[in-house]
Amino acid sequence: MSDPIRVLLVDDHALVRSGFAMVLSVEDDVEVVGQAANGREALAVLAERPADVVLMDVQMPGMDGIEATREVVAAGLAKVIILTTFDREDYLFDALAAGASGFLLKNADPDDLVEAIRAVAGGHALLAPEVTLKVISRLVGETPGGAAQAGAAGVVGGHQTVDGAGAAAGSLSTAVGQDPQVRRAVESLTPREREVLVLLAEGLSNAEIAARLFLGESTVKTYVSNILAKTDSRDRVQAVVFAYHAGLAGRA
Repeated sequence: MSDPIRVLLVDDHALVRSGFAMVLSVEDDVEVVGQAANGREALAVLAERPADVVLMDVQMPGMDGIEATREVVAAGLAKVIILTTFDREDYLFDALAAGASGFLLKNADPDDLVEAIRAVAGGHALLAPEVTLKVISRLVGETPGGAAQAGAAGVVGGHQTVDGAGAAAGSLSTAVGQDPQVRRAVESLTPREREVLVLLAEGLSNAEIAARLFLGESTVKTYVSNILAKTDSRDRVQAVVFAYHAGLAGRA
């Protein structure tokens, strides 16, 4: 049996933390290793008790969730899922720019929360359906092809996996035809790697890509690793963002 996913709960309301802890306590593959009332406490806890995933509130005294996310990710301490009551666009893009791997609303179903933790721990990034259109709209607004490109959002566990971090941070803010760096990255991809990247943008898993292209799953994993390296993507979902900005995703 593999080690459980270690989770840190960060919220300034003890009742909220207790509720999440209760939900996660019944999962054999998830272990709550600590709780914190703000970002500063979270960093202190992580210094003593490593975690794989942090569930992070946004509005907290002392150090808010956005700043804490930035520090946690920059230090490589854990992956972060932002959990908030508020469906606010500034929270969403600030969180993704800070390096969050997921963004969920606190009214999400318990099963969705658990699935999000598993997905993020497994290297995916994940957005609540309620905020996905905002990310798509932002990407479409910065990418050639307009609304035609809005149809290729990846999906994990029923949630969209288009990560706005690259767009919000400006690292891929221009299209391939205008940005020499993006153009060089695209040109460095082999035809097969481009094909795999397009399928990633359609939301296919490694196993599904393998079946579609009649390849072994280990071969697909190698292609994905190459794509991440060549596009300077933090994870496979940021690679999807790259595909949008490069005009590779959403083509009819």
